[in-house]
Amino acid sequence: MIEHDTIKLLRECDAGIKMGLSSINEVLEFAGSDDLKNKLSECKAEHETLMKEAEHLLCQYHDDGKEPNPLAKGMSWIKTNTKLVIDKSDSTIADLITDGCHMGIKSLNRFLNEFKAADEVSKDIAKRLIKLEEKLTADIRGYL
Repeated sequence: MIEHDTIKLLRECDAGIKMGLSSINEVLEFAGSDDLKNKLSECKAEHETLMKEAEHLLCQYHDDGKEPNPLAKGMSWIKTNTKLVIDKSDSTIADLITDGCHMGIKSLNRFLNEFKAADEVSKDIAKRLIKLEEKLTADIRGYL
């Protein structure tokens, strides 16, 4: 059961990290403020570090990880691009990223509760990802 829950939690972390990276990449070029660009770039780098850790662990379990839900990714892309066509401001970017972070935090907490038997290393990755999303939300709050 521990291995099963560990793999499931790592897969969800992998998908969440990929979704976060995709969202940051979609808005990064539109950020007007150097400060906002730096905050997004730093968060992107931390996501990439967590992704390597999660993928390394998944590889040990002979698992390929998980891609984000195509419907969720498509809806996110449509929302992001529609809002950015209307308003390319830092406020719009902060709003989009904050919404994404809130969804990620909610999902990751649900998965931590669902996969209680996961090992501590995998739970730590999920908790660090939650903290990263919470920090980004707090860091960009001033742009809302």
